[in-house]
Amino acid sequence: MQFENREGQRVPNVTFRTREGSQWKDATTDDIFKGKTVVVFSLPGAYTPTCSSSHVPRYNELAPVFKENGVDEIVCISVNDAFVMEAWGKDQNAENIRFIPDGNGEFTGQMGFLVDKSDIGFGQRSWRYSMLVKDGVIQKEFIEPDKPGDPFEVSDADTMLHYINPNAKEPDFVALFTREGCPHCMRAKELLNERGIKYEEIRTGQGTGVSSRTLRATTGRSTVPQVFIGGKHIGGREDLERHFGITQLS
Repeated sequence: MQFENREGQRVPNVTFRTREGSQWKDATTDDIFKGKTVVVFSLPGAYTPTCSSSHVPRYNELAPVFKENGVDEIVCISVNDAFVMEAWGKDQNAENIRFIPDGNGEFTGQMGFLVDKSDIGFGQRSWRYSMLVKDGVIQKEFIEPDKPGDPFEVSDADTMLHYINPNAKEPDFVALFTREGCPHCMRAKELLNERGIKYEEIRTGQGTGVSSRTLRATTGRSTVPQVFIGGKHIGGREDLERHFGITQLS
């Protein structure tokens, strides 16, 4: 199938039927795009493997960097109904992404990306693509190649970010091993929160599924907290304070 590149053209003028807070709310093309710089990525379906494990999470993770580089909003569009898209957004914990349902495929069809996936029971769905839209005009499109299956090569968040700014600095991923009731863990979290650094907390101990043996195998230590920044093991609370240049314990 040949997909038309629509760079330089305006996005289709449609009205989306969305759900917000268990209420119906119409969103027009102008509501989404007028006067704003918006990154859009579209995918075959909510809850599908690549969409849930890679496409959505990475856009959500890089959202602060997109914002630093002039993007007002990140929008995910899929040919799914409003209830499914609302539930999927909550399930993904993707607070940085606006999920827009194109239930009738009207927007996707006018964009030229409606494809027949009846062979897998999906019916009409969207081809995977991304685009940068400024004030309703498409500046750049990344369209997945016409290959069998569901190719995922160019519509990813990193490709779009590097197009916008090849020198954009990606945030370091931070992981924090903690245990309930640990004051040093609380202090480590305070240090990260004070600096606006988002982190993933991995609780250890009874009932968490992460044993002390797993902690030692992962970090080489048996005490908590243990902090990783950008894949590098920083250490415990005092190590984190030294990392931030704090010489006196507070």
